[in-house]
Amino acid sequence: MDPTLAAVLGGVIGAALALLSLGAMMLSERAQRKIPESPEPAVPSGVATVLSVLRSSAVVMGPEDQVLQASAPAHVLGIVRGERLVVDDILTMVRQVRRDGEIRQQDLEIVRGRLGATQYVSARVAPLGSQLVLVLVEDRTRERRLDAIRRDFTVNISHELKTPVGALILLADAVSEASDDPEVVQRFSDRMRVEASRLSRLVKEIIELSRLQGDDPLENPGPVDINGVIETAVDRCRIDAEDRDIKIVVKTEPELEVLGSEDQLAMAIGNLVENAINYSPDGTRVAVAAHPIGDLVEVTVSDQGVGIPSSDLERVFERFYRVDRARSRETGGTGLGLSIVKHIASIHGGDVRVWSVEGQGSTFTVRLPLRLEPAPGQTDSASQEEPAISLTPTPSGQKTKETAS
Repeated sequence: MDPTLAAVLGGVIGAALALLSLGAMMLSERAQRKIPESPEPAVPSGVATVLSVLRSSAVVMGPEDQVLQASAPAHVLGIVRGERLVVDDILTMVRQVRRDGEIRQQDLEIVRGRLGATQYVSARVAPLGSQLVLVLVEDRTRERRLDAIRRDFTVNISHELKTPVGALILLADAVSEASDDPEVVQRFSDRMRVEASRLSRLVKEIIELSRLQGDDPLENPGPVDINGVIETAVDRCRIDAEDRDIKIVVKTEPELEVLGSEDQLAMAIGNLVENAINYSPDGTRVAVAAHPIGDLVEVTVSDQGVGIPSSDLERVFERFYRVDRARSRETGGTGLGLSIVKHIASIHGGDVRVWSVEGQGSTFTVRLPLRLEPAPGQTDSASQEEPAISLTPTPSGQKTKETAS
């Protein structure tokens, strides 16, 4: 072999061996520097299935305070964002349980959002294996609010019952002392009848409101003619209106039916008409109207009375809340009438609203779902929509029914 060629071949082979040796050394160093990653702790099999059927918010926490598994209610409640548990108090409980393995339970108040809305929750934290921690959170906000409502209701009932009961006791004592004066006895007896009537009405409305607040479904709901309901409600108040020269104007349209209880709806509309009469000056008018809007029927009761201050509009449907307590005592009002209206509208799938200006009057509007059974060729009444209320007679030829007491 040519010495020159042998030298070239030897150089090429040497270079190749050097490159292979260098590559092997680099791979060896990289393998030595590589730190093996610890395996992520696994959530026990079946836990995800259990979490998916729990009503409470459930979270499985890892050893580094990371969220490994969270149920949908946990995200809805807002205690989990991504892989973080965002409630510091619950996170502290998690770390304590991980440290000593003892189950912990605590009631917490969580302030949410910019408006500072408070949520009341009950948190229970327990170890799940050697590295994992299970968090269960129950939202108790509604229960706390109901408890507060019950307490207020009890206090209000006690206060409202004390007034007529105390008056009856004093009047009975006065009658006993004036037994030899027939005129005084007659005057006190008349007052006793007024207080007894007020007490009877208060008890009746408390029972009715308690029944309505049970959220029980309507028993045997059936078709209810709104015109018949309005006629019943107006008849109930007609004598009081005539005594004070208040004219009741009724304006309705035919074939307005809803599904529900005729007695309850008559009570609701009757309460609104009675309030309108009680808070209106003598010689004025109260207007009651009903007309369809799309798949709803609106029943409005409007008066020319004293009106409601804007600061009280949001509270008029609260139990025992009265804008003018002195006027309520004169009229025998209990402060429950509008609350009953609200609950009756709610259990019929509707709502009630109020518009009012002090010194000009008020309009209460009850909206209920129509029981729609369109006849062949029936036109859409929504296209013929009219004002919600009118205190002027209906022009002749208009397809409405109007009566006045």
